[in-house]
Amino acid sequence: MIDFNHSLQIAKSAALLAGDFLHKAQGSDLKILLNEGRDLKLQLDVDTENIIKDYISAHSNYSILGEETGPSDKLDECFWIVDPLDGTSNFLRGIPISCVSIALMHDLKPVLGVIYDFNHGDLYFGHIKSKAFINDQEIQVSSLSLKNESTLVTGIPAKTNYSDNEFNHLISIFQAWKKIRMIGSAAMAAAYVAAGKAETYQENGIFLWDIAAGAAIVSAAGGVASITNLQPDYRVDAKFSNNQIEE
Repeated sequence: MIDFNHSLQIAKSAALLAGDFLHKAQGSDLKILLNEGRDLKLQLDVDTENIIKDYISAHSNYSILGEETGPSDKLDECFWIVDPLDGTSNFLRGIPISCVSIALMHDLKPVLGVIYDFNHGDLYFGHIKSKAFINDQEIQVSSLSLKNESTLVTGIPAKTNYSDNEFNHLISIFQAWKKIRMIGSAAMAAAYVAAGKAETYQENGIFLWDIAAGAAIVSAAGGVASITNLQPDYRVDAKFSNNQIEE
């Protein structure tokens, strides 16, 4: 039996610890470990993930899957999944849209999520037995139902080549919406849907650690989170909405 309140406190504390570490590192000379194609990794990503994993391991017996360091152990029915810095490119370039993302999984479904927007001091959280919150304020998804009045947040997965057909398909999707936003952080996109700042987040080929916490928070905020097509490398197709938008 999962103790959700205890697990939430662990995740919140780990996210705040990591966010403070990242906030202090902003503007410093950051070591780049990988910068190939559209992929970017900093030494800071790895260091932050180790801070999170050390804290969680000291307070929880569940195994941990990290974006940077992989699984800490065999992944059981319940495990943590960690993205230490979602929006690395934004962070490196001084764009204040990045965050720490921590989720608890049960049977490969996100049941608890914490997203710390350390740029603005905002902590988003929720689980399947709670409402969703930003800091101490409850949040809910929006009530808009028409795409031509609504905002879609999306992204282009970090692969090397894209066909004209793929982009044409994206454009055909975009045309139905009032506004399209690409912000460079899937976790923050999900947080915005949960808080009613956008109606839908949708992206194919995104990694599970990018969207797991957001899925739990969107669900807690009254929305619906669909995660399908799980691949061996943990890529998934994700669609989160306010559950009102027309299909």
